[in-house]
Amino acid sequence: MEHAIDATGLTVAFGRHRVLDGLDLRVSPGEVFALLGPNGAGKTTTINVLTTLVRPDGGRARVAGADVAAHPELVRRRISLTGQTAAVDEVLTGTENLVMMGRLSGLSPRDARTRASALLRSFDLGDAAGRRVGTYSGGMRRRLDLALSFVVPPRILFLDEPTTGLDTRSRRELWGVIRGLAAEGTTVFLTTQYLEEADQLADRIAVLDGGRIVAEGTPAALKARVGGDSVRLHGPDDALVREIPTDGSVAGLRRAIDELADVGAEGAVTLHRPTLDDVFLTLTSGPRIKESA
Repeated sequence: MEHAIDATGLTVAFGRHRVLDGLDLRVSPGEVFALLGPNGAGKTTTINVLTTLVRPDGGRARVAGADVAAHPELVRRRISLTGQTAAVDEVLTGTENLVMMGRLSGLSPRDARTRASALLRSFDLGDAAGRRVGTYSGGMRRRLDLALSFVVPPRILFLDEPTTGLDTRSRRELWGVIRGLAAEGTTVFLTTQYLEEADQLADRIAVLDGGRIVAEGTPAALKARVGGDSVRLHGPDDALVREIPTDGSVAGLRRAIDELADVGAEGAVTLHRPTLDDVFLTLTSGPRIKESA
């Protein structure tokens, strides 16, 4: 099986600063793959290389079956990129944005309007089709931005922090859209600063630090790497007083609580399960990235 994305030994340097330092990466067709890392770790640079916006200084990468350096125009025809801000024309209506993209993509006027109508329905924008995009909410703009990416359906969709700046409701609505696209077979490559987002959406996650992948696996596997469940005792100031490992079963919880009672411990008891936050803090050396808002 050919990988949707197959990168080996990618290096990129800006002046004396090496952003990517021998990065290896493989993504299967139809997979939702999330790339996490501290600010400045090289997440956007990775996307820029894979989408042919930046030429690597070393290494190789094949995306959608084509080499990004030797055949960049072929890669571009097979992928779509949605950046951190919505690339929509706010003066035009939702329909006009999509029809314009259809015409630029080579569709006839009739086919462009037919495609626009179908996409507006698919992305839950049918009721706003005739409204100027300047009146759309942030979440609606992002959905329209994604719809524009599917005027000609791509084999791989790259999403660079797609929910930055959205409120919680809009973020969760966009998650639903992304899940739907993946369910229809689109490969999704996602970078995000929100740990819950990666946990909710990704089939696999890679953690980028120092220009290299330092860990890779399913969300559950990565969380298991940093430990299991534990019962935590917190003092009056919420400081951690004691932590007892447990298997998470009723019997295991009872044993842990009995152990605390036997030593006369007092305070508030909580059950802690490893999170991607724990994974991130354990595996990276950079600043902490944001959790879900």
